[in-house]
Amino acid sequence: MKIGLIGAGNIVKSCLDAIRNVPDIVCEAIFVKERSAEKAKELMQEYNIRKLYTDYDAFLKDPDIDIVYIGVPNSFHYEYALSALNNNKHVICEKPFTSDSNELKVLSDLAKSKKLFLFEAITMLYLPNFLYLKEKVKEIGDIKLVQCNYSQYSSRYPQYLNGIVLPAFDPALSGGALYDINIYNVHFTCALFGEPLSMEYVVNKGFNGIDTSGVLLLQYPEFIAVCCGAKDSQSPSHATVQGTKGYVRLTSAPNTSKAVESYIDNELTETNHNKYENHMVYELSAFCSMFMNNDYEACYKNLDHSIAVMNILTKARKTAGIEFASDSGK
Repeated sequence: MKIGLIGAGNIVKSCLDAIRNVPDIVCEAIFVKERSAEKAKELMQEYNIRKLYTDYDAFLKDPDIDIVYIGVPNSFHYEYALSALNNNKHVICEKPFTSDSNELKVLSDLAKSKKLFLFEAITMLYLPNFLYLKEKVKEIGDIKLVQCNYSQYSSRYPQYLNGIVLPAFDPALSGGALYDINIYNVHFTCALFGEPLSMEYVVNKGFNGIDTSGVLLLQYPEFIAVCCGAKDSQSPSHATVQGTKGYVRLTSAPNTSKAVESYIDNELTETNHNKYENHMVYELSAFCSMFMNNDYEACYKNLDHSIAVMNILTKARKTAGIEFASDSGK
């Protein structure tokens, strides 16, 4: 699978590190804006990338690129993905997929109509520890409560407090705690239990109306799920499912899922099935496998899951009064 990268930030470097562990993926090219060309050249030298583009149309017309990986700020995901699909390129897009559910529906419908792969890069869904937890949930009886907390004091928050707004805290770029960090908690819950009956999002808002932290309450028929996400404060991160016969939990942030702890029938165990330190290896391996085996069914099943998550994110932020620049005219 020959991949073309979009962007030159930290997430793209992590992707390149992960590709080194997936023999069937070759990084063919990288696209950046002109101002980031020098940074891209450094990546090209370090990772043996053959081609550099600063013209997106030319990048998309490269016949040697099978699939593009979008690793740019949130608000640009939709336009880059739309152009790629229209140019018959398969797409891997960093989370969040889009700014709202309407944008994702357009992309999904287009990908399915053209029989193209369209993946959201949510590492957790492909990690062995999460897949193990998914099986252990069946052993804890009737589910009563789900608790998720992914809180990480942002290195950009002090600048934000001084009035310097970087993408993670910019509503014009579809930032905020829900879309940047709490999204993993929503993916965790929905991957296990599907869409909730109702939801409520309570937030701490910054001076520009963005959610610097918040609590999302999801109501299911027989239980409730509480998803906490913070970029303005610190806390141990975990994702816990409680049942009548015990509990099972990820002992770290769900995006890395470093270990699984379970307490079932009065027995406490902890295990780790992840082998790679770079948690992107597993998702890229899965995407490559689906691509090489023409497994559109598996891809579109995961795509439908991403649509369910985006429906929740869109409704939650709008009920909390969080507006993005992309909302205008919709």
